[in-house]
Amino acid sequence: MASLNVGNLGEYLREQRRTAQLSLRQLADAAGVSNPYLSQIERGLRKPSAEVLQQVAKALRISAETLYVRAGILDEKERDDLETRAVVLADPSINERQKQVLLQIYDSFRKENAAEAAAAENGTAPGAAAGSGPGAADAPPPPG
Repeated sequence: MASLNVGNLGEYLREQRRTAQLSLRQLADAAGVSNPYLSQIERGLRKPSAEVLQQVAKALRISAETLYVRAGILDEKERDDLETRAVVLADPSINERQKQVLLQIYDSFRKENAAEAAAAENGTAPGAAAGSGPGAADAPPPPG
């Protein structure tokens, strides 16, 4: 787990609380945490748990994943993946089977793109390894 960047998190929480036009006491009550504890989080003195961040996010009506990223609990790529999955799963216009198929396709594209990115970093084309890629089964064996 990454180390928590509580200063940045606290500033962000204060900004979100002010945007929501909530006092520290109102947010603490809505999130079910004590007023002094929330104050310490905002000032960067305390490291809140994921559960507390989730409660605060719910009270502020913002994404808990966003707070996890700010706190260093989750990286942005993981957050984007979770949010994409949540949107698909929450869509009432598609059935459960369609949701699962869509997520499988999404996963396959992510894996394919990760493999291509890794190959680009290594200076090789995806599937460039010996005996792999299209037509590899039809190719004659190497000499010797």
